[in-house]
Amino acid sequence: MSGVARRTVVAAAGSAGLVAALAACGGGSDDKNTAAEGATLARTGDIPVGGGKVLADQGVVITQPKAGEFKAFSSKCTHAGCAVSAVKDGAIVCPCHQSHFDVSDGSVKSGPAPSPLPPTPIQVVGDEISLG
Repeated sequence: MSGVARRTVVAAAGSAGLVAALAACGGGSDDKNTAAEGATLARTGDIPVGGGKVLADQGVVITQPKAGEFKAFSSKCTHAGCAVSAVKDGAIVCPCHQSHFDVSDGSVKSGPAPSPLPPTPIQVVGDEISLG
């Protein structure tokens, strides 16, 4: 393989890797908050006590720190903009660099995230949780 062809293959592989990394970190410029205010996001029974649920399509993570207390935060990590992927052991977890955020207030439990997840206003009516 010639030097030019080898560089082309290496450059193409690097570009593919960059695209994959940006996709994993939500590298697009559009915010995913697509749910309209008042639209039902989840049911209270879908959100475990002490845990939560990531709603990737809406760009929101909903938690239930204590029975009957529901909180919502942006699902975009404050470190590199990656989408958080899970809620486990009382923490909202970002898969990109392992930042952990507290389910009760979105504060950083472990970095490298520099700041808390921004809160998202929600309302609970009956067993429905909606933006509000």
